Amino acid sequence: MKTASFLLPKDKVSFITSTSSMKEALEQLEQHYYTALPIVDENGKYVGTLSEGDLLWTMKNTPGLTFDNMDHIQVSNIEKHIRNESVSLHAHMEDMLALAADQNFVPVVDDDHLFVGIIRRKDIIEYYMRNITD
Repeated sequence: MKTASFLLPKDKVSFITSTSSMKEALEQLEQHYYTALPIVDENGKYVGTLSEGDLLWTMKNTPGLTFDNMDHIQVSNIEKHIRNESVSLHAHMEDMLALAADQNFVPVVDDDHLFVGIIRRKDIIEYYMRNITD
């Protein structure tokens, strides 16, 4: 089965741009109760994932950084500790299981590597649970 049928499209996904500030990222995580967000560049291409841990490590390792001045740090300047691998919109669900073991979500890109949405780990697990019990 193709991943497109499980796609949560970009317009329904919270994501940030690489030029967003650390403060904006923290606010997005808090607002949606997420632990990680996809990052897209100025051209709409998927470039990585920002996690809560990335923000915490940046706070810990940046002298003088506080909640009051974190709007001066761009997401692109934050060291990322996880790398969510993306898949093509044309990928099959069989390609997802290994990724879902290590990622909360799988970013999906089109042929030009433009970010089109995500597939949630929950949806991948449910797909396999239905197929195992059938």
